[in-house]
Amino acid sequence: MTSQENQVEKNRTNSLWQNIKENISLIAIALILAFLIRTFIAEPRYIPSESMVPTLFAGDRLVVEKVSYRLQEPKFGDIIVFEPPAELQRRGYGKDQAFIKRIIGQPGQKIAVKNGVVYLDGKPLQENYIAEPANQPFAEVQIPPHQYFVMGDNRNDSNDSRYWGFLPQENIIGHAVFRFWPLNRMGRI
Repeated sequence: MTSQENQVEKNRTNSLWQNIKENISLIAIALILAFLIRTFIAEPRYIPSESMVPTLFAGDRLVVEKVSYRLQEPKFGDIIVFEPPAELQRRGYGKDQAFIKRIIGQPGQKIAVKNGVVYLDGKPLQENYIAEPANQPFAEVQIPPHQYFVMGDNRNDSNDSRYWGFLPQENIIGHAVFRFWPLNRMGRI
């Protein structure tokens, strides 16, 4: 092999290693960006149960955004994803087993369920998003500071604040904003 052929082979080897290094760098950057986006901005979630029917169905896949609640308080009607509060963890749910429900009451408000109707600060709610009225009464309670009262839209098949108490604000992961699966029901929530 001549010195010129050696140089060509050496250049080819150097070029191959440079391409491998570039590809590894690009993959590392992509993984870091994906991690940062999922951790701080938005993440996909899967609906495992029927507790939010008719709004969401088991098997739906959503995008949960995580930025807005750093800038503003969650509000009535928001559909949120959250870590189980302490009471649910005592009942055997893992901290990583996320729940999804609708915010029905905010800090300082009073909430009750009478004759299948939810009352917020003594006024009946008009809820066009529920599967059916709640079949169990719930005595009026006042929601403490930095806590929320959440319920599933499928009121009679939902493990929600009526059974385990208030949701601490720090347990909220984010706001469900977009359904991307199934395709025939894709859109804003």
